[in-house]
Amino acid sequence: MFPSRSTQKEPRGRERLCRGSSLPRSHVGLGSAPPQRKQPPQDRGGSRWLLGGLPRKCSVFHLFVACLLLGFFSLLWLQLSCSGDMARAARGLGQETPGPFQACPPELPPEHWEEDASWGPHRLAVLVPFRERFEELLVFVPHMHRFLSRKKIQHHIYILNQVDHFRFNRAALINVGFLESSNSTDYIAMHDVDLLPLNEELDYGFPEAGPFHVASPELHPLYHYKTYVGGILLLSKQHYQLCNGMSNRFWGWGREDDEFYRRIKGAGLQLFRPSGITTGYKTFRHVHDPAWRKRDQKRIAAQKQEQFKVDREGGLNTVKYRVDSRTALSVGGAPCTILNIMLDCDKTATPWCTFG
Repeated sequence: MFPSRSTQKEPRGRERLCRGSSLPRSHVGLGSAPPQRKQPPQDRGGSRWLLGGLPRKCSVFHLFVACLLLGFFSLLWLQLSCSGDMARAARGLGQETPGPFQACPPELPPEHWEEDASWGPHRLAVLVPFRERFEELLVFVPHMHRFLSRKKIQHHIYILNQVDHFRFNRAALINVGFLESSNSTDYIAMHDVDLLPLNEELDYGFPEAGPFHVASPELHPLYHYKTYVGGILLLSKQHYQLCNGMSNRFWGWGREDDEFYRRIKGAGLQLFRPSGITTGYKTFRHVHDPAWRKRDQKRIAAQKQEQFKVDREGGLNTVKYRVDSRTALSVGGAPCTILNIMLDCDKTATPWCTFG
C-alpha cells in the first residue's frame, strides 16, 4: 500500500488574501510576503496648509464648482455695493431695500467741491420729502451735489425720511425740514427726489423777488397746468414763513402743492418761472417708476371734499413731529443729512391719515 499523502490546508486568512488580491493566485504562496500598499507622497511646506481644508477626494470638478460659486458671490456683492455707504445709508434710513436689483450707475470721475465765500452770501437748504425710494436717493444726492457745486451755489441736502406708520405727508415733511434745517441756510428748495435737473442754465440762486418755480409747467415732463408749483420750488425762508408754510392736512399723494399756490397768492407774493430755457420737456430727468412705486392716491371719507379747500389755520405753526434720529451721510462722495421723522396725526381733524 502506498502511504497516504497528507494534504495541508491553506489558512483561511491567506485564502481570503488570494481571493481579494488583484494578483494572480500563483503569485501568492506560502512563503511570499503580503502585498504592501503604496504610500501617498508626503506633503511639504505650504501644500499641506493649502490642501488641509479640502476633502481627500476633492477633484478638479469640485474646485471648478467652488470657483464658480466664488465668482457668483463676488458679483452679487459688487451689485449690492454700488455706493460705498449703502449699508450705512440703509441703517440711517431705518429701512430695508426691497425691490428688483438694478444695475449700478456708471461711476463718474471724482469731483471735489469745497464751498467758498466767493460763491456768494446765500446758502440753500435742499429739502427732499422721502419714503422707501432708496434706489432713487442713490442717484439724486450725487447728481444734485455736482449740479449745484458746478453752479457755485452753497447748499446742503436734507433727506426728510418719514418713518411713522401714517400715510405719506409731503407738506408736513417740508415744514419739518424748514424748522430743522441749519440757521446757516437762508432759502429752501422744495425738491422731489425723482426729478433731476439736466440743463445747466436753470437758476437755483437766491429768489429775492419771490418764489421761483424751477420745474415750471412748460418744462416739467408730466404736469403742465398753469397753477402747478410742485416738483422744484425755491423760496426764501422769510417768504415761506409769510405763507405759514404748507398745510399739514394732506395725507397721501397730491393736492398739497395746489393748496400752496393759493397760499402764495394770499400772501401777496409774485411767482417767477424760468425764461430762455429751450430744452422743453427734456430739461429734467424723471426717474420715478410708476410700476414699481405706486402712488397713494386714495381719497378716504371727507378727504374728497377737503382736498380742494384752503387751510387758513394750520401750517408751519401747527406741525407736530419728533425727529427720531439725525445722521450725516455721504452718498457717492456727496454729503447730506438724513432726518428720520415721526409725524403726528390728529385723527379727529384728519381721519384719513391712516390706511384704515
